[in-house]
Amino acid sequence: MVSLRRLSPEDIDEALKLSDAEKWNQTEEDWSFLINSSDNICLAAVEGGKVVGTATAIIYNNKVAWVGMVLVDKNFRGRGISKDLLSALFEKLEHCNSVKLDATPEGRPVYEKFGFREEYKILRMIHPTGQLTDFPTKVMNPAPISDDDLQNIVAYDQIVFGANRKKLIEFLYRENHGNSWMMKAAEQIEGFVLGREGALFYQVGPVSATSNEIGKALIQKSLMELKSKPVVIDVLEDKTELISWLNDLGFIVQRPFYRMFQNENPYTGIVGNQYLICGPEFG
Repeated sequence: MVSLRRLSPEDIDEALKLSDAEKWNQTEEDWSFLINSSDNICLAAVEGGKVVGTATAIIYNNKVAWVGMVLVDKNFRGRGISKDLLSALFEKLEHCNSVKLDATPEGRPVYEKFGFREEYKILRMIHPTGQLTDFPTKVMNPAPISDDDLQNIVAYDQIVFGANRKKLIEFLYRENHGNSWMMKAAEQIEGFVLGREGALFYQVGPVSATSNEIGKALIQKSLMELKSKPVVIDVLEDKTELISWLNDLGFIVQRPFYRMFQNENPYTGIVGNQYLICGPEFG
């Protein structure tokens, strides 16, 4: 019989096996970030002492709950486990003003049954080799992010994303500070790019910027540091000029995601300044 409980640090290996089986991009460090924060709500479905399903929610500043990592072992599907996990998760999120997620096409109808509605569409694009050599001449030169910049990066991200993601920004910077960049003018941040090493791909993102030109310069700088690694990015569909540029670099669309919200959506941020998201598990 399947029971539900909180995920614990001791479950990381089994949770990682679930995401690896689906060829998802999460690493042990990603799972550790999700599970070890006391603010987050991470649930496990367990049978016979084995984790057979998961669902997580990152709580951003006690305002926005970000749902992700909804996984069920293929041998246990068709038994309503994902529905039970989500029902239990949403019950625990009733205190949050906003509950959001990025759904796959297969997951979208499931979430619609829980009252979720689409906000906008995101395209997952991949470059399987990362061999990117035909860059245009740089007209902008992003600066590396330093420890002293983090407070301002967090503040800028809160405006653009719509909620404070301090722990996430610090995690991404800590894991990959050698490829973290920003643009400034008159001491004001005009954009930044972070990223992380995934199990299969390097994920570039999030990228927030005040213009398409700055967004492209930040992405280009990040890509130039990767030395032919497979790359994945999740780009907002309305960024058509950026998507065309990425196509020219050899990126191809793998699948869409649908950004969805349940009930109300009070913290939209500035969607026009959002170029790449951090990945569907983080927002």
